[in-house]
Amino acid sequence: MTRLDRRAFLSTSLAAAAGAALTPERLLAGVLPPRWAAAVADVDADIADAPMQRIHGRAPSDLAGTLFRNGPAKFRRPGGAATHWFDGDGLIRRYAIGDGGARMQARFVDTPKRRLEAKLGAMVVPGFGTPSRPGSQLANPDDANPANTSVLWTGGELLALWEGGSPVAVDPATLATAGPRTFRDDLRYLPFLAHPRLEPDGTVWNLGSGGRRVMIWKLAPGGRLASADVIPLPQASYFHDFTATARHLVIVLQPWLQEAGFKLPVATGLTWRPERPTMVMVVDKADLSKRRIYELPAMFAFHFGDAWEEADGTIRFDGCFASDPGFAVRGAEALLRGEDLDDPDPVLTQIVLRPDGRTSVVATGVVAEFPASDARRAGLARRVTHHVGGYRDGPFPHAVGSWDWSSGRARRFDFGDSQLVEEFLFVPKGDGERDGWLVGTTLNLAAGATELHVLAADRPEAGPLVTWRAAHALPLSFHGTFVAGSRG
Repeated sequence: MTRLDRRAFLSTSLAAAAGAALTPERLLAGVLPPRWAAAVADVDADIADAPMQRIHGRAPSDLAGTLFRNGPAKFRRPGGAATHWFDGDGLIRRYAIGDGGARMQARFVDTPKRRLEAKLGAMVVPGFGTPSRPGSQLANPDDANPANTSVLWTGGELLALWEGGSPVAVDPATLATAGPRTFRDDLRYLPFLAHPRLEPDGTVWNLGSGGRRVMIWKLAPGGRLASADVIPLPQASYFHDFTATARHLVIVLQPWLQEAGFKLPVATGLTWRPERPTMVMVVDKADLSKRRIYELPAMFAFHFGDAWEEADGTIRFDGCFASDPGFAVRGAEALLRGEDLDDPDPVLTQIVLRPDGRTSVVATGVVAEFPASDARRAGLARRVTHHVGGYRDGPFPHAVGSWDWSSGRARRFDFGDSQLVEEFLFVPKGDGERDGWLVGTTLNLAAGATELHVLAADRPEAGPLVTWRAAHALPLSFHGTFVAGSRG
């Protein structure tokens, strides 16, 4: 481990909705909005708590809790728009389930970025792909933080996450913003990824990207900071996620590299080097100085499933791998222009790391994203990965399914062409790996509304057990968490 130099680390670090995406020039040119335009439309105000309408089925009597989701929902202002899907203002959605019913509310995270841009009437702050414009004010990374990617529940606290700055505390009942969560004064503004890994006891591990170095965060089960250390990396890779076994952190370092140091927007400072390997660094949780490097072919992934370790030390994990980061560079920009580019599809793939240094890449052939599994088994052997899929005639998925790594059996329910599917999470009922529900949301284009669904995890192909419909159509979000208990 190296001593933390905070300064150095920071230096490296429906019709109306569819019409909003069209400029007058495009209208004059006869360009029509795509049918999926509502997925990247603007929300102009917070949405008050209200009951959802049950339109199908009946809720399981023993399912109660709250699904919190986060994603960008404001991309355009009169004086200028964001140019990349990842750079919209974060909107926290709260779906509360209990007593057979469901309620929904949504509220923007009150960030310095959002306050400045609301005042100026323009999107001016640089981000992942949006450039800096006149009026932007960046004194520290949190001034660029849209808090728009995911949420973390720890110690009874809800944190809105980005990947380049501090978590932002949000009241779980009202969704009001409390402000940045600083775990220690000298750690203010340091990056905290949007995909922390939780151990079954509630311990949280996370990373912070910093070029050729990485911050290793560890939070105790109650949310208190246990440690924050910096270790070196073999290459300055971009990573959005990582994974972990019970004993090791597994950091996938794909050859999308910061060759000229960190710069904004992030995507412009990265170079794809397919001639170089994807490196996987395995770090001992108990001693961060103990590290091993494996090499894989060049490939790109945003998201990984939980890893596990076999008795002989073999590590297995899965992810949704594409041949290159084309969607991150080009596709997510094109969405805000109403275009769908033909970028490489992510395929559900298992990676095997053996103690003798050998590796295997086992692709299922299933086009998938957002891998999910039973959080109680994090770091332990498992058979099943749940995911979304069914991509066709547009950039967004239409199906939710699962893959059994032991049998090779795929199960899937397709919601149809009019439904755009968001991430679904496994919510346990009993002790079995499939004994639970898949809970998630869709954007119903035909109905012009967001819907909440519950499927049986052991037979997702049977479709929703219950569906509720909101009075609003929200743009697609990225990630969330489910907190069991009363809906409040």
